[in-house]
Amino acid sequence: MFGSKRVDDEMELKRERTVRFYPDEKQNPAKPIYQIAKPGGIVTSRFGSGSSGKSKVFAEDHEPWRKRILDPGSDLVLKWNRVFLVSCLVALFIDPLYFYLPSVRKGDKTSCIRMDYCLSIVVTFFRTLADLFYVLHIAIKFRTAYVAPSSRVFGRGELVMDPKKIARRYLRSDFFVDVAAALPLPQIVIWLVIPASRNSRADHDSNALALIVLIQYIPRLYLIFPLSYQIIKAAGVVTKTAWAGAAYNLLLYMIASHVLGASWYLLSVERQTTCWKSECRKENGTQGTPLCDLKFLDCESSNRSDRQIWANNTAVFTNCDASNSDISFNYGIFAPALTNDAVSLGFIKKYFYCLWWGLQNLSSYGQTLNTSTFIGETSFAILIAILGLVLFAHLIGNMQTYLQSITVRLEEWRLKRRDTEEWMRHRQLPHDLRERVRRFVQYKWLATRGVDEESILQSLPADLRRDIQRHLCLDLVRRVPFFSQMDDQLLDAICERLVSSLSTEGTYIVREGDPVTEMLFIIRGRLESSTTNGGRTGFFNSITLRPGGFCGEELLAWALVPKSAVNLPSSTRTVRALVEVEAFALRAEDLKFVANQFRRLHSKKLQHTFRFYSPHWRTWAACSIQAAWHRFKRRKMARDLSMRESFSSQSDEQAADEAGKEEEDSNSSSTNPSLLKQNLEVMILASKFAASTRKGAQKIKGIDMPKLQKPDEPDFSAHPYE
Repeated sequence: MFGSKRVDDEMELKRERTVRFYPDEKQNPAKPIYQIAKPGGIVTSRFGSGSSGKSKVFAEDHEPWRKRILDPGSDLVLKWNRVFLVSCLVALFIDPLYFYLPSVRKGDKTSCIRMDYCLSIVVTFFRTLADLFYVLHIAIKFRTAYVAPSSRVFGRGELVMDPKKIARRYLRSDFFVDVAAALPLPQIVIWLVIPASRNSRADHDSNALALIVLIQYIPRLYLIFPLSYQIIKAAGVVTKTAWAGAAYNLLLYMIASHVLGASWYLLSVERQTTCWKSECRKENGTQGTPLCDLKFLDCESSNRSDRQIWANNTAVFTNCDASNSDISFNYGIFAPALTNDAVSLGFIKKYFYCLWWGLQNLSSYGQTLNTSTFIGETSFAILIAILGLVLFAHLIGNMQTYLQSITVRLEEWRLKRRDTEEWMRHRQLPHDLRERVRRFVQYKWLATRGVDEESILQSLPADLRRDIQRHLCLDLVRRVPFFSQMDDQLLDAICERLVSSLSTEGTYIVREGDPVTEMLFIIRGRLESSTTNGGRTGFFNSITLRPGGFCGEELLAWALVPKSAVNLPSSTRTVRALVEVEAFALRAEDLKFVANQFRRLHSKKLQHTFRFYSPHWRTWAACSIQAAWHRFKRRKMARDLSMRESFSSQSDEQAADEAGKEEEDSNSSSTNPSLLKQNLEVMILASKFAASTRKGAQKIKGIDMPKLQKPDEPDFSAHPYE
């Protein structure tokens, strides 16, 4: 049942199906495994008899490594190319070390040629390790896909994943070059060819055989260039930093000096043996000369009796002494290695001496060399001059490019600052304006290092740009209390449209009455927000905005109107930077989009938060509270006045009654003049107090309290049609 259904599905999808049987590790002896070729890899499903439709799907990562096809643009291949490039540089350094194996051992009267077997073992070991990287690179290239040339018309192109096509293409292109680079030729020459030549005929051509190593050096050197091209094609650059790029080019130049010094050392030894052989052939046992055998020049024959007899009578070493200026043999440019006994020193000493010689002559193009008429020596000097000119020019050019890339931003900023100074001087700007311009340019450089962040973000895809903006702005945006009430979807929309804004000390962000073009959210620094209520005389209000605050809220009320006017709203406040300020800005068109999202919140909490942190609303609330307090005080004083007036009238009536009674008493009895005078004074004082109280009430009624227009209420509710 499952098999027929699977066949039908595969026929509909027109995919290839292969059936294989593998023994199961549990109960079922064999279960069919279906492999369906898909563009992204191979999907494997396992079905067994009696199973209830369950299947196991294995991704491409679970394929055996022997069958996996690698993408040439993947991170794995890129990392391997970098590792293999390092191994190639190490191999280029190891190969010339074989040239230091032969050395001259000097005695009291005789000398001989010997091989440094300890150095041979060490160099052979590291050379074999380097060869393994070349072999592994060949195996990887057999499993690395390539882009079909016919599919490069658009985009990256189509990868060819067929192993047979990959192998066929590799065998026709770079296979033989890679094999030639991986062959262990130095090991064969040192451990097989040279010992065999010594046993057959000891004419000491082993030094010439060692030069065969240079033949393999050519393909190894060639592999660096396509390998660097592949790394540049995948990653854009060979090295990630400019300093690493400069060090890489300097390393190539040092390797060239290393190869040149090693070749000079080997040729110096070869010129020494050439002189010995020429003098040895002259001693043929006639005319009183001892009989010379070429085997006597090898240190392995130093213990032979005939060799010792010959050494006591021969003139070969005297006639080939490079320090003797009377000899007829001209060593030319190889004389310093022989006169300074560099061919007889230990490995470390002679290596650094030869490296210095190679670096010196490669940098000076061989101008200090005094050559002989020997053709090989002259050709070597010509090669030094040509390589020195080419490599030194290449080194200086690349070093300059890499080092200039480090300071390119600084140089651009310096030129821009110079242009700004010339422009300010040409326009005759006053000193204070010049200082403000200089502070802004300096502060912008410290904040951005001359990088135009907005242009970089605009060149990226929308999804990647959104993630970067979220990473950069989300934590900072959450610090703003007005934004902390919103969900992640709205915060993403805000972060995507925020732009950075920098202001130096004393900069006016916006002035009262000017159009508001953006809403500013403070991240660092302090702003002063002040208002005169439209220039009203005697009115001034000022507050300090700190990190987390915002200004330009008039723009939000304008943006929340469904059919807002084309003209931007006017600012009700003047905003000035007290110190250097870093902030995020929402422009009018971006805020219009975000405001449409706000309507879906239906949140009273957001409305209260906006009112609480809005400077305009705070000023209006303070003025309203102040006006209400003055109204309360006026009503209270009016009540007190009415109570005092009623009390005064009652006092007048009582005083009149007492005066009538006293008048009656005075008629009936003797009148007391002092008591009458006291009552009269009380009445006069009461009338004066009532008059002054009435006058104060009239003054209070005439006071005009400042009236501040209530800010527009942002519409946080949804539209009726929503």
